[in-house]
Amino acid sequence: MTSADAARQQKGTRPFSRFEWIVSGRYLRARRSDAFISVIAALTMIGIAIGVATLIVVMSVMNGFRDELLSKILGLNGHFTAFPIEETFDDYEAVRDRLEGVDGVVSAVAFVEGQALVTGTYNSTGANVRGMTLADIEKLPLLYSSTLAGGWDDWDDLQGVAIGSRMASQLGVTVGDTITIVTPDGPRTPLGSTPQIRSYPVNVVFDVGMVEFDSLFIFMPIRAAQTYFRLYEDRLREGMEEPDIMASDEEIDAAYERIYTATAVEVFLNDPDATWDMQLELEQAAGRPMVFTDWQRRNATFFSALQVERVVMFTILSMIVLVAAFNIISSLVMLVKDKGADIAVLRTMGATRSSIMRIFCITGTAIGFIGTIAGFLLGLVLAVNAEAIRAWVSNVIGVALFPPEVFMLSQLPSRVDALEVTVVLVMALGLSFLATLYPAWRAAQYDPVEALRYE
Repeated sequence: MTSADAARQQKGTRPFSRFEWIVSGRYLRARRSDAFISVIAALTMIGIAIGVATLIVVMSVMNGFRDELLSKILGLNGHFTAFPIEETFDDYEAVRDRLEGVDGVVSAVAFVEGQALVTGTYNSTGANVRGMTLADIEKLPLLYSSTLAGGWDDWDDLQGVAIGSRMASQLGVTVGDTITIVTPDGPRTPLGSTPQIRSYPVNVVFDVGMVEFDSLFIFMPIRAAQTYFRLYEDRLREGMEEPDIMASDEEIDAAYERIYTATAVEVFLNDPDATWDMQLELEQAAGRPMVFTDWQRRNATFFSALQVERVVMFTILSMIVLVAAFNIISSLVMLVKDKGADIAVLRTMGATRSSIMRIFCITGTAIGFIGTIAGFLLGLVLAVNAEAIRAWVSNVIGVALFPPEVFMLSQLPSRVDALEVTVVLVMALGLSFLATLYPAWRAAQYDPVEALRYE
């Protein structure tokens, strides 16, 4: 062997030399005699691209669902809900202010809540009626800024209500119309309780973008709600004597004062995940016995189901990439058999077994790399424009995809997570590389003499 041949052989043994890249590139380019193998390689690229894109889109949509549901749920419901242990909760404003002064608390709101039947122009439905002051409503940006019709001006002084857009559509009412609210727990008579029936004008129609809230909740001024649900008691004023049965209404009103109570206080934190650290401090700051329930315990089953679904979907959809990686094995095995004579010639010219192995590793990995990058770009485009694509497809086929009544959100959310995308890309590239090892090893084992015997 001449010194030039030795130099060429030494150059060929270096990892991923120019010679190996050139040969791998020739094997990747389609020729008429290799058309079938090239078609298989192209289909393998498409399979990897589809698998990667599907993983990115599905995981992004599931991330968007979780974030959107979390923001909606915690936009109206606090990270903590504090319920009084005693039946009377007349110091709710003082408790609210004390809780709001704790470090790490963004705001606290007191509210009155009850279930009722609501009747409109065309229909009736059940509702969750919640009474709040305007100052507390302003602490809920999701609600305060979601007004579709009407306004919150003079909210505390009015006897009107705010209802969700879906409830308004179901009842056939809008701003200025009247709804009737009915609850069975009304005034008590010798014959039992009578229904409490009152009519209220609609002052606000809101749309927070979550079906549950837009079709279920009714908000009214807290004083109106306390009166409607009879959350008050008349106490004899300090220093006053109980009037006799012949006293006038004016004397009775002067002797008694009406004390209003609330249902609970909701607390909003800077860090939603700090509930375990904050609970003891909030219990001490309340200044009275209260039961604190955090959002994680209230929605534990729901968010656990979402997490399990994310893991299962990732595992199942990863199989698409795995199947495409097996296609790399089949296409490389066919390529190795087709290029048996070429491998023998390269071996006789001084190419080592490791060089032959690297050539086919580069070829297979390039197929996986191109497919992964194509899938990455396609997945990003689809994930970023998920809602626009959903709306377009729904209009074309005339069928509502992801109906809000089922998925609870009025739009299809999507959030691309950089870490998850990185994991998907690394997994696809890793599987593509591993799939090349066996065919490349088989190619490196070719005996030049046997391969060229019948040529």
